[in-house]
Amino acid sequence: MTTGSIRVLLVDDHPVVRRGIRSWLQRQPGIEVVGEAADGLEALELCRTLHPDVVLTDLDMPRMDGLAFTEALRRELPSIHVLILSMHANTEHILRILHAGAQGYVSKEADPAVLVQAIEAVARGESFFSSDVARVVLNQLMLNEQAQSHAIAAPELTPRERQVLVGIAQGLTNKEIADRLGLSVRTVETHREHIMQKLGIRTVAGLTRYALARGFIKPDHPAQA
Repeated sequence: MTTGSIRVLLVDDHPVVRRGIRSWLQRQPGIEVVGEAADGLEALELCRTLHPDVVLTDLDMPRMDGLAFTEALRRELPSIHVLILSMHANTEHILRILHAGAQGYVSKEADPAVLVQAIEAVARGESFFSSDVARVVLNQLMLNEQAQSHAIAAPELTPRERQVLVGIAQGLTNKEIADRLGLSVRTVETHREHIMQKLGIRTVAGLTRYALARGFIKPDHPAQA
């Protein structure tokens, strides 16, 4: 960041939106709006000549959207920080734009004072998320962590063991499972024992709950005692 005021470039395809944001930011000490652009291509050209500290950009724009612009700017002028200001607060948009290289993401529904805080933080090289966006990101990270944890903790069953487990969860006897799969009853019994050992589950009810949780069967087969 240069010394003095934070130099900001506004990028949005709606002139009224740009005018409103510019009017607000120009009243804030330490922030200078150095230019405006209506799409990513125009913004990229202005970045080459104006070298702003922070680009405040929307996502949905003609010719070059905010995602493509952010990726192009990171490749060409990585010292310029990108702050997204968008109506989109869903996981897909947020994670995609962060992966593209944006340092912050603020919802257009956030308080205007939050936008100033975001610009100041991003200009310092920090990351910033408005509270609603932060919740979305945190929830997704937690889901990803849980999914990875379950994937690591879940023992790997062979395809045949999975077939036997499905039969057990559906309430079939060993003979019925053997007839379905074309196996001997003894082989089914062996698979059954291996499954229980791998999963650490010794009851049919427990095996059924496991099969349901892993999506091996639909929740229309009652657990057996």
